Amino acid sequence: MFLILARVPIQTSSLQETMSQLKCCVLIPTYNNYKTLERVITGVLEFTSNILVINDGSTDTTAEILEGFSQIEQIHIPKNKGKGNALKVGFKKALELGYEFAITIDSDGQHFPDDIPVFLDALQDEATKNVLYIGARNMNQEDVPGTSSFGNKFSNFWFWFETGTRLTDTQSGYRMYPLKEIEKLKLHTTKFELEIEVIVKASWSGTLVKNLPVKISYDDAERVSHFRKGPDFARISVLNTWFVLVALFYIKPRDLYRKFRKKGIRKFLKEDVLQSSDSPKKKALSIALGLLIGLSPIFGFHTITVLGLAVLFKLNKVIAFAFSNVSFPPFIPFILYASLKLGALITGEDLIFTMDEMVANLGFITHLKTYVIGSVSLAILTASIFGFISYFIFKIFDRKKIAVNNG
Repeated sequence: MFLILARVPIQTSSLQETMSQLKCCVLIPTYNNYKTLERVITGVLEFTSNILVINDGSTDTTAEILEGFSQIEQIHIPKNKGKGNALKVGFKKALELGYEFAITIDSDGQHFPDDIPVFLDALQDEATKNVLYIGARNMNQEDVPGTSSFGNKFSNFWFWFETGTRLTDTQSGYRMYPLKEIEKLKLHTTKFELEIEVIVKASWSGTLVKNLPVKISYDDAERVSHFRKGPDFARISVLNTWFVLVALFYIKPRDLYRKFRKKGIRKFLKEDVLQSSDSPKKKALSIALGLLIGLSPIFGFHTITVLGLAVLFKLNKVIAFAFSNVSFPPFIPFILYASLKLGALITGEDLIFTMDEMVANLGFITHLKTYVIGSVSLAILTASIFGFISYFIFKIFDRKKIAVNNG
């Protein structure tokens, strides 16, 4: 018994030292959680004194409870403005105090302070310090409300769609934030949706977003949730809708373009096409899809269409996007000319003109029906031909690769 008691201060001292070395604090936003607040703060104090509490305009006895913890940093916001605003206020203050990381823990008692070392251990072992950890709760526990489990799955799906990163929990408030990276983000929301906004924008800016397993407790007798299912879910849905549009029209094309430009055509074809782990069929279909959309008459919507269909049919998004760019400016006059010629051949129209005349007289507009028919036909024909050719090339390449590996 004596040995066990003697080790506790050493472990606590060691953890406090680690918190100081990593310049990490624990940030506790709170609003009307008088039943659990004192227990949460006391639990965190067993591990560290680097604590910052943000009282978000509580109207209960929160202020009186905090008077008993004068040794910790506190911010009292006069009027409740939402968890997102409280977090942003806390991030700013933590940076002013010299911290570089902040572990956020909810004050409703659902998180366990003894999980704090989980975040610290992970950060020390991580190759990069530009990382944001989210505590992954066991959503299959019997005491987890069905609405919480559904909402989490819903949020996980949209986060994956928007960033390409798969997580098991995107809604947990138990997190570790890299403060200097968060400071660079333009965060606009002020309520619960900020926790979605910050992880999506952090991921887009290059921050590694990962889950870490943590414990969870849902005690209906004590826990007070301020999440309003109607308005808060509506705000999160609107935010996700906006993020999907930004991801499709800007983020995903930007990332694919950067990857393509960084590697160059030869390296891209070798690493992302020939040496891709996808099957020959999948790679060939991805090329066919890219050409089909890239040559189709939907200018301005090529990117969103090809990425959406690539996701829908589980094809290679990088390959599909790359080949959809067949309609880049130098090729456009040739594509328009070929589309009109093929359309005239199909419809039987007697259109005789040179490419210069077509460009000068905007022939594809004056003969729009012919152009659309020819454009769609050219897209289907080109996609089919190159799809079949690439499939056989990939099959031959795969056989050679297998032979080399077996030899």
